[in-house]
Amino acid sequence: MSDIKQVLQDHKFRFNKQFGQNFITDTNLLQAMVKDSGIQSDDVVVEIGAGAGTLTREIAKVAKKTIAFEIDRNLVPILGQTLQGLDDKVEVVFKDVQKVDEQELDAIIGGKDYKVVANLPYYITTPIIMRFLERENKPKSITVMIQKEVGKRLTSCADSGDYGVITLSIALEGKAKIMREVPRYMFTPQPNVDSCIVRIDLDDTYSSVDKKSVKKVIKSAFAMRRKTLVNNLMSGLGLSRESVEKALTDLNIDVRARGETLDIEQFIALSKILL
Repeated sequence: MSDIKQVLQDHKFRFNKQFGQNFITDTNLLQAMVKDSGIQSDDVVVEIGAGAGTLTREIAKVAKKTIAFEIDRNLVPILGQTLQGLDDKVEVVFKDVQKVDEQELDAIIGGKDYKVVANLPYYITTPIIMRFLERENKPKSITVMIQKEVGKRLTSCADSGDYGVITLSIALEGKAKIMREVPRYMFTPQPNVDSCIVRIDLDDTYSSVDKKSVKKVIKSAFAMRRKTLVNNLMSGLGLSRESVEKALTDLNIDVRARGETLDIEQFIALSKILL
């Protein structure tokens, strides 16, 4: 494949800020991301944001099939060049994955088992991750290149400043880990922040849990971070102080605690008592 920067120049491609386009051009980093994703030769991979096709091509070297979503149709001729010769292993879908309904998405994926890999624009990080975490046909794993600060929020531990609703939402579905940090100069054009690669391995540990109730409790617990857990749950769930304090006491949780001090197991136990 020709140098990607030259390919972009040859096609007079202009980066679109609306789509948050920051392409990876370093081959070593691309290969490292594929390795971090744990992709195997029999895997179907859904890539969100094909961009110039650099990551798509590296995924295709390993995976059985790669389905790449791309919103910018100005990339059609560029992807035609960068993905040349891979027609049997790569399918590019020029659609906004956020606007593709569940039935159509399943039809495009064409099977139950798949993995998600993405170099995500920062502004859609959380919606994309939650879309795939919460759908019925979940992926086996989600590996994303995201803003470093967001990565910390996804993987933080209880009682830390980065811990919150998104952290616990992920913990309810699997385990997240920062695989590596990526400096900003590795992208074209260069963003204003550093990035990291986060991998989420989904599992069925809490498959029997009423997740809707757990999420309701979590959302209420973090409604106002400066408030105590008791006050947030009273307000968010319409419960009396007595009932909330009794539930916390029964679980050996300090009635003065705040939401960020509880782990996912405690939130699950709490939801069983309160809802």
